[in-house]
Amino acid sequence: MSDPRITIIGLGEGGRDGLSAASLRALDAADIIFGGPRHLELVDAGARGAAWPVPFSIAPVLAHQDRRVVVLASGDPFWFGAGAMLAEALPPGAWAAHPAPSTFALVAAALGWRMEAVQCIGLHAAPMARLRPVLQDGARLICTMRDGAAPAELATYLCETGFGTSRVIVAEAMGGPKQRVRSCTAQAFDLTDICAPVVVAVEARGRGLPRTCGLPDDLFQSDGQITKQPIRALTLSTLAPHAGEHLWDLGAGSGSISVEWCLAAGGSASAVEVRADRAKNIVANAAQFGLDHRIGVTTARLPAGLAALPTPDAVFIGGGAGEAMLQAVWDAMPTGARLLMNGVTLETEALLAGWHANHGGRLMQFSIAEAEPLGRMRGWIAARPVTQWSVVKGIS
Repeated sequence: MSDPRITIIGLGEGGRDGLSAASLRALDAADIIFGGPRHLELVDAGARGAAWPVPFSIAPVLAHQDRRVVVLASGDPFWFGAGAMLAEALPPGAWAAHPAPSTFALVAAALGWRMEAVQCIGLHAAPMARLRPVLQDGARLICTMRDGAAPAELATYLCETGFGTSRVIVAEAMGGPKQRVRSCTAQAFDLTDICAPVVVAVEARGRGLPRTCGLPDDLFQSDGQITKQPIRALTLSTLAPHAGEHLWDLGAGSGSISVEWCLAAGGSASAVEVRADRAKNIVANAAQFGLDHRIGVTTARLPAGLAALPTPDAVFIGGGAGEAMLQAVWDAMPTGARLLMNGVTLETEALLAGWHANHGGRLMQFSIAEAEPLGRMRGWIAARPVTQWSVVKGIS
């Protein structure tokens, strides 16, 4: 379309004074203007203004595609804004966009930070735990906040995760006449009278999660049913997570494999566990690592429920599967998907040996021993050997 009916405009705290000529023309020609109450007031929308519904939905905009519509969003509408949602719902050419500098860019400019070295996090509608995967010593983060109370909550979270000495910079109403920037450490947070719109920048000081596979077992909530650290590292290495891939974690136990899969490459996982108490542990672990939006938890007896799961790129079976279940999982996998199964019993080892003979792949056994006290001296205490079969379906 050469004359788009919907115009998406990025708006700063300066209101109309900060808009381009093209944005102003679209505003003046609009039959209806959608935005938050603050946005509508900044452009003096008057009777043409329509506030977003609560809970948020773009449905009202789509219902007025036959009219001249302007959609207002803070800064860059395609960075944690409504722009992408609208673009995905509209045909090509049905919309035009006039972005403004994002809040992230305004904060980085005020602090003299390189944008390419900053992590930009949307915490305006997400739990503070979303920071867990990115908190590392020296990291610079810029986080959107939902309201004036959220910066204090963020400071508390930083203290709880060992980052209390981090510098916290609270930036309010960036780019407008009421702009204010204040800072303190998380452990000495004493800022008051914080008003939205507000963003918090963090210069992290603390010890974050290791970047390699095989996190310490005590980081996970578990009843003891957990793939132990050394075997988990070997398992993740063989599963070989890639960005955007989906994992089936079957018989998930504590969900440690799902957690490390998502941490490794930013993918997603479906964790299936028959016991409700263990499923609760998986939910808790996903939440504490900030991955509850990426890990879905299903309480079911396998192979029931597989058809309802998203198509997997990889499948992990922790052990205990019989012939019928393994066959059901195999039949449910698409060609090209990767399968990995660990086992510690002779029966499981025989099962995996048979499948290896019929389908190829790689069959390995790991024996791990750890030094422990033996009287006045020390000796090796061996764990049960783990047999591991891995294969790509359709490739022998």
